[in-house]
Amino acid sequence: MPKCRRTCCGNATRRGSEMARMTMIEAIRDALDVAMGRDPTVVVFGEDVGYFGGVFRCTAGLQAKYGKTRCFDTPINESGIVGTGIGMAAYGLRPVVEIQFADYVYPAYDQIVSEAARLRYRSAGEFTCPMVVRMPTGGGIFGGQTHSQSPEALFTHVTGLKTVVPSNPRDAKGLLLSAIEDPDPVIFLEPKRLYNGPFDGHHDRPVTAWKAHELGEVPEGHYTIPLGKAVIRRPGQAATILTYGTMVHVALAAAAESGVDAEVIDLRSLLPLDLDTITASVRRTGRCLVLHEATLTSGFGAELAALVQAECFWHLEAPIRRVAGWDTPYPHVHEWSYFPGPARVAEALRQLIEVA
Repeated sequence: MPKCRRTCCGNATRRGSEMARMTMIEAIRDALDVAMGRDPTVVVFGEDVGYFGGVFRCTAGLQAKYGKTRCFDTPINESGIVGTGIGMAAYGLRPVVEIQFADYVYPAYDQIVSEAARLRYRSAGEFTCPMVVRMPTGGGIFGGQTHSQSPEALFTHVTGLKTVVPSNPRDAKGLLLSAIEDPDPVIFLEPKRLYNGPFDGHHDRPVTAWKAHELGEVPEGHYTIPLGKAVIRRPGQAATILTYGTMVHVALAAAAESGVDAEVIDLRSLLPLDLDTITASVRRTGRCLVLHEATLTSGFGAELAALVQAECFWHLEAPIRRVAGWDTPYPHVHEWSYFPGPARVAEALRQLIEVA
């Protein structure tokens, strides 16, 4: 058996050197398969998760392989799904529950906030809640206002939760395995527009597949990427872009098209947050743009802006700028007017640089 070693997978630790081409769907399924194979306490369930394999096919084949007691369907009751997972976690299992769309999580919010996030504290450490709540998030698929929301700020506001948003298959697998192995509850938000390929916001261009992208190469077997560790996707000197999920690819496109030498930081974990990587970059570039798909007001970008202001004030050469979704429900007909595309980001970058 080869020894564990560090690789170039963004601080991933894994065994062996084999790589496979995967979509994000396949990488998530592989992570679940690896976790279930290694640990009999890992159970996977949710709406259509068992027999059908999930609406996005992320759990396809797991019930056939591991049986109906470890991968199973539930009623359409998000509060019941999460509440059952909390009970299982308290009794020693490691549930991975799926909320079919992030938009459907609100009936379960009380269970997540009042029970899962508080269990370690209210029991003085006697009980913990090693549960992962997976859910597809974001727009870009014409899902309208009920299948396109980005509710990450509702979870980062809650003490006791970790919140993770991968931007590619390689990270998705490593981060999900870390989340499953974590002793506390983790909200795992999967940008659905990235399930089958990277998306830079140019909706009028042919789609690309993960098989043509370097981050579509996923190590086989078990490996983890630590929660709370960001990665620089593009080094730059003129400005820093802080972003996550689908917007990582939009930021890369905007930096290339604007002519601004921007550094793009993929946060990967919103909580715990890699403040060291953020501050080191902003102190060097002197300018910061925060980018996310969720609505602007009280979005996670406001927290990022406040932290950068507090930690990097004397290094800033221009006001921090935010680019985000508009403060409206996600429109169906005008999806691309809402979606923060590369044109909006590029214009914000140019304005940021023009400030003397």
